[in-house]
Parts: sequence; structure tokens; C-alpha cells
Amino acid sequence: MAVKGVYKTDEIAQAIIDELEKYSKVVDEDVQSLAETVAKEGAFRLSVVSPKLTGSYKTGWRAKKVKGKWVVHNATDYQLTHLLEYGHAKVNGGRVAARPHIKAVEEEMIKEFVHGIEKMV
Repeated sequence: MAVKGVYKTDEIAQAIIDELEKYSKVVDEDVQSLAETVAKEGAFRLSVVSPKLTGSYKTGWRAKKVKGKWVVHNATDYQLTHLLEYGHAKVNGGRVAARPHIKAVEEEMIKEFVHGIEKMV
């Protein structure tokens, strides 16, 4: 250890490594918390801006942790997300117009997440 202000190089290196590991754990916890917050906010915003016919699609948005990552999905009518966002062909010809609502919310959530990370670090 230290003798009259003299430190061994390996002790200093180990002390630096220990502090960096502590910092890494704190940052990881903060990032996970931010990801959860942003995902839940995204699910809420999607439920506000989604098209409503019966209400099932609009209220189906959920934020869920899958394999350590937060995912926003529609739990009730997942089949409609692509059809509504991009439009689709009708059976007897013609097209149903797109009703974009997911892309804008996704872009907002990405900006919020990046901004939160920048503030954190």
C-alpha cells in the first residue's frame, strides 16, 4: 500500500479500474431507468395519436422489457400497425390511405432518449 505518499503503479491502476466499474454500474442503471421512462411515454403518446375506430387499437399500446431492452408494441391489434402506418391495397382494387402516427412518435422518443443520455453523461 502507500508508504509516505508513495503508491505502486498496480495499486493506482486497480483503484482507477474500481472507480470506473462503479461509474459504469451507475450509468447503466440510469440508462435503464431512462429507457423505461421513454418507452412508457412513447406508449402513452401512441395511445393519444393513434387512429380510433373501435378503440381497441388505440388503447393497445404497451411498453415491455424484452431480453433486457424496452420495446413499445401494440398488444391488442399488432396486425394493424403496418397497415395503418403505410396504407394497404383493397381486395377489389384501390388503396386505403396511410395514417402515419408511429414514425413521428418514434422520432420524438429517440430525441428524448439521446438528450437524456447527453444530460446524464
